[in-house]
Amino acid sequence: MLQLALTIIIFLIIVIPVGRYMYHIATWNHTLADPVFDRLDGVIYKIGGVNPHQGMNWKQYALALVGTNAVMVAIGYLILRIQSVGIFNPNNIGNMEPTLAFNTIISFMTNTNLQHYSGESGLSYLSQMLVIIFMMFVSAASGYAACIAFIRGLTGKTKDDVGNFFADLTRITTRLLLPFSIVGGLLLVWQGVPQNFDSNVVLNTLEGTFQTIAMGPIAALEIIKHLGTNGGGFLGANSSTPLENPTIISDLIELYSMMLFPGACVITFGKMVRGRRKKDDKDDDDKNSPKGGASGGQLSTTSSAGTSHGPRLNDHSLTAAIYGWEGRTIFLAMGIIFLVGLSVCYWAELQGNPALAKIGLSQSMGSMEGKEVRFGIAQSAMFTTTTTSFTTGTVNNMHDTLTPLGGMIPLLHMMLNVVFGGKGVGLMNMIMYAILAVFICGLMIGRTPEYLGKKIEGREMKLTALCIIIHPFLILFFSALAVSTSGGLEGITNPGFHGLSQVLYEYSSSAANNGSGFEGLADNTYFWNITAGLAMFFGRYLSIVIQLAIAGSLMRKRFVNETVGTLRTDTLSFAVILVFVVYIFAALTFFPALALGPIAEHLTLWA
Repeated sequence: MLQLALTIIIFLIIVIPVGRYMYHIATWNHTLADPVFDRLDGVIYKIGGVNPHQGMNWKQYALALVGTNAVMVAIGYLILRIQSVGIFNPNNIGNMEPTLAFNTIISFMTNTNLQHYSGESGLSYLSQMLVIIFMMFVSAASGYAACIAFIRGLTGKTKDDVGNFFADLTRITTRLLLPFSIVGGLLLVWQGVPQNFDSNVVLNTLEGTFQTIAMGPIAALEIIKHLGTNGGGFLGANSSTPLENPTIISDLIELYSMMLFPGACVITFGKMVRGRRKKDDKDDDDKNSPKGGASGGQLSTTSSAGTSHGPRLNDHSLTAAIYGWEGRTIFLAMGIIFLVGLSVCYWAELQGNPALAKIGLSQSMGSMEGKEVRFGIAQSAMFTTTTTSFTTGTVNNMHDTLTPLGGMIPLLHMMLNVVFGGKGVGLMNMIMYAILAVFICGLMIGRTPEYLGKKIEGREMKLTALCIIIHPFLILFFSALAVSTSGGLEGITNPGFHGLSQVLYEYSSSAANNGSGFEGLADNTYFWNITAGLAMFFGRYLSIVIQLAIAGSLMRKRFVNETVGTLRTDTLSFAVILVFVVYIFAALTFFPALALGPIAEHLTLWA
């Protein structure tokens, strides 16, 4: 328990300054590294013919995002199909099969990183770098860019400007993902993670057999897979192997890497909302000022390049960064759900396996099946809950070997897809539930629901309902298809309840763009490659487009003044309401499926 508590406390300490830094990037405020990054970004803008100060409406932003990703998908698919060429291919890896290449490229472009292949035997170093590592950067940057544009739409006062996608993509990559990856990658190399272009090493073991030790640019992939909440491993066994995750220190580096930016997004959201309110207050003071000028508080709208992009506020309070306005409510609601899930997962794994106890095997240490001794139950439960809450997908233990209730937690958190989430997705999805919550509460008190000073009306509620429904529809539809067709049934390797859990996990992971799996599933077939690829594609892009549409709709609305009858959405009570709304929706949607999977397996095991 002390391990878990200290891990969370350290996360809360480091996430605050990163959230402030991300806020400065989102609002084009000055940072100390601007003299370097401005030059680098300028070169990229010049090569790409991009005007970074040309704003886009939500439709243009969504089209730019989807179109850019589509071009990268086409190029990446081609590389996977011709990877047998002799460039950076010392292990003579062959070309990837068409449906597997389709699944792989969709997986990495949607930031899912679901792997129906084993990295050390399925990809050349060329593919690992030009497809996998490259996609890990741009897919994560695309998601964070969409999140920032979404927040601008909710908090901005313009009618049709959510920013410039190409500028956001560039700034997030150069100012956030690249520098953190360089530092984190060096730390992993320090802990023993390989970084080279050597061919695999074959050794003669003491038993007289041969063992192949994988080589390659592992550290470079390892750090961005966590920072970008990607999750795909260089090796098939992912971060449970000593080559990807050799020590408890490397485990903590990877753990904090995948928690850092999703948590920082919530802080950025809170600061942007708070910044807008401060700007509104200043504008009101200016109107009431005798000279119509500034009245106190420093506020600047000029970036280091001398162009106006948004307010820069003179606010140095770390407490306000995480406990400021709506950001506090969202962070608290996510934190509550995360802690509940972590507690259940940790408790379930401590109980051990009663079937082993019946034959005289001690279960005093809990269930260590599928776990690494160097991490133990506590850090395995923490990693499991984190990777599926922050939709990363990396694993330091095998989820297929978790106890039924322990395995239900990562499954449930992917079904919810709101617990921080990766690349800003959790924040965007949680705000959908916040809109739903204010709508329900508004009906109860007889008022038009409002969120962030904008009225929530029919158009926004229809889009919100559609966005919320898409995720469970993809999971349940494809799961039903898998258990009712021969192609799906052929991949299920476990009978009974656990087999259904495998199917639910596969499509929950795909639709949530998570990428982890119950690895007992025989999923490298035409059926599973195509259906999982479709679930990943629709789970990613439909949600983003709809959420940008909601932001665009709210941008055009006038701000309404708060009254005594206004439902406050920045309070502890609303955070509790939000948690209950999420759990109630999950219970109504997923409980029947969970009851036939992990819950039934648990009851049978402990009968």
